[in-house]
Amino acid sequence: MSKIDRRNLLRAGLGAGGLMLSSNLSNSWAQQGDPIRIGLIIPLTGATSQFGATMGQAAKIAETEINSAGGVRGRPIQIAIEDDQSNPEAAVRAAHKLIDVDKVVAIGGSYASAVTSAIAPLCWEGKTVLFTSSGADSITKLPHQGYIFRTSPTVTLQGTRVGDFAVELGAKKMFFLGPQTPFAQSYIDIISSIFKVAGGSGNGLIYEDKKASYRSEVDQALKESPDVIVLGGYVPDTSVVLKDLYRAGFSGKKVGFSFGINDALTKAVPAEASNGAYSLVPSASENSDAYKQLVGKMKLSHLDSYSCQVYDHVVLASLALAHAPSGKVDGTAVRDNVRAISQDSEGKRTDDAVEALKLVASGAHVNYDGPSGALEFADNGDVKGVFFRYEQVEEGKLVVRKVG
Repeated sequence: MSKIDRRNLLRAGLGAGGLMLSSNLSNSWAQQGDPIRIGLIIPLTGATSQFGATMGQAAKIAETEINSAGGVRGRPIQIAIEDDQSNPEAAVRAAHKLIDVDKVVAIGGSYASAVTSAIAPLCWEGKTVLFTSSGADSITKLPHQGYIFRTSPTVTLQGTRVGDFAVELGAKKMFFLGPQTPFAQSYIDIISSIFKVAGGSGNGLIYEDKKASYRSEVDQALKESPDVIVLGGYVPDTSVVLKDLYRAGFSGKKVGFSFGINDALTKAVPAEASNGAYSLVPSASENSDAYKQLVGKMKLSHLDSYSCQVYDHVVLASLALAHAPSGKVDGTAVRDNVRAISQDSEGKRTDDAVEALKLVASGAHVNYDGPSGALEFADNGDVKGVFFRYEQVEEGKLVVRKVG
C-alpha cells in the first residue's frame, strides 16, 4: 500500500463494526488451536484520526510477522480493530465488544486521553491489559491493578519539555489556548510554573471544542500581550486558532504538540498562518532496524511514534503470552509477563519481533525494544526513557530543529 488513507481502510472494513484482520488464516492453524485475539481501539474517524490509518496498518504488519514465525505457542494471533470515532462513548461501546464478545487478551491503540480514561475501568475490571499511547498523567494513577501499560510520554513530561523549549526560545509571557481535555489545566499549570521560575509569567484559557471561530478567545489571549502562544488542541481546532491568530496579527512564537501540529495540519492551514509554529513530537526509534523495516513495509518515508507504539502493543502482548510459564492465554498472563520480555537486564537485546518470539519459544531470556523505542516500564505502567523531536513549520512543511 503506497498511500495509507483512513478512507481506504474504512472501505476495507476497518471500523465498520470492527474487523478481524486475519480472516485468511490457513486451515492448518485450526489444528493448532483457536486464534488468540488482540483488540485495537484506534481513531479512524473524528478529530483525532490523523494517525488512525497508519496505526491499523502497523498492527496488521505485526500480526503477519508473529504468525509467520509460528504464532504464540502454535496459535495464530488475530487483531480485532474498532474505531473509537475520537469519542469516549463510542470507545466504551467498542471496549465492551472487544472484551465481552471477542474475548481479547489485550487492547492496544487507545490514543486520546479522554478515550483511554473512559475505557480503562472496563479493562482492569475485565482483567484485560490496556496498552495506551495517551498522555494524561491521571491514567496510570487509576487503580488499574497493573493492567495498564503506557508507551507514550506523560502530560507532565510533554508539558515540561514544551515549557522549557519556549523559555529557551527567549519567551517571557506565555498564554495557553486549548479545548477541554483531561490534560488542559495540567498543561497550563505546568508550563506557567516553568515560566514563573524563569522570571516570566503564564496564563491560559480553555475553550469549547468544535467552534467555527476562536477569534474572541484569541482576542482575550492577546490582551495579555504574550510573546508565545502554546496550542493545546487537536488538528481541527488548532487549525482554526492558527488562522485566527494570523488574522489578529499575532507575530509572537507559537508552540504546540504533535497531536495538533503535524502533517495533517500543514495541509489544512495556509502556509502563512502555520509558518513558524513549533511542534513537540514524541520520537520513535528512528535509527533502529525495527523502525526502518516497519517504514519500509508500509512504503512510507517516515512514520509517527504513535503507529510505532501500536505495532509494539501487538508484539508485547504476543511475547508476553509466549513467555507465560503457566501457558495460560488471558489478560493476566499478559500483565504478568510484559516486563519479563521487555526489560530483562540479562536478556538478549533485540528490536526484531520474530527473533524475540523465537528466543522466548526456545526458553532464552529476551529484552525487546521495538520501533517506538525502549520498552522499560515503571511500577505504575509508564514507559521510561522517551525522546522528542522539536519540529517547525517552514513554507508549509515540518522541519526537524532539535532532537533530545
